[in-house]
Amino acid sequence: MNDTGAPLLRLMWLASPALPVGGFSYSEGLEAAVDADLVGNEAQAGDWLLDQLQLSLARCDLALVAQAIRAWQARDVDRITSLNAWADQTRETTEGRQQSMQTGRSLLEWLRNGEQGDDLRLLTLAALQPAPLWPVGFALATVLAGASPREALLAFAWSWAENMVQAAMKTVPLGQAAAQRLLARLAAAIPAAADAAAALPDGERQAFTPRLAILSAQHETQYSRLFRS
Repeated sequence: MNDTGAPLLRLMWLASPALPVGGFSYSEGLEAAVDADLVGNEAQAGDWLLDQLQLSLARCDLALVAQAIRAWQARDVDRITSLNAWADQTRETTEGRQQSMQTGRSLLEWLRNGEQGDDLRLLTLAALQPAPLWPVGFALATVLAGASPREALLAFAWSWAENMVQAAMKTVPLGQAAAQRLLARLAAAIPAAADAAAALPDGERQAFTPRLAILSAQHETQYSRLFRS
């Protein structure tokens, strides 16, 4: 891909549910929220996901992606290591940590097999402990794609939104028309969330979502479930 449209196409590829990282197998607590009767219809699902976007994603992983992009561009290994460690420390449950590690490792393998598989920054990504976590890996993938930071944040948030709406369709459950309305609600809120994440000072990045953490912990032993989180 050498034409001017290549960065956009690569970014669309990264945001696609077809990316082989297993994102479709996680609901990030939504399945447990449905089981607990906290989410039971389209309106409740929309409110739940908007809260998650604005109160969790924008303040944590989306902000982390923004800062990791700058670190990858500067080839600042110490900063990358610190951000990955912070991401690991702020996964509040076992399944949340496993999700970020599994998708991060899968993304690394996908990048290694791509056009820029010989980029030396992939060695840095592979060396991160305990694993390259998803937000840090996604940030590098967007840098390698040549995407602008803002477009990268929009793609990250949109990828999350599509996966979550797909999870809502299966767990609430919802039909296709309702799912499209949910995506429209999230799409309207994503630009502001991306801008807020990009502007968030390092000291204000946080991961405090107690209800989500409790639901995730309960989901680990939920009797009947479709998703891994």
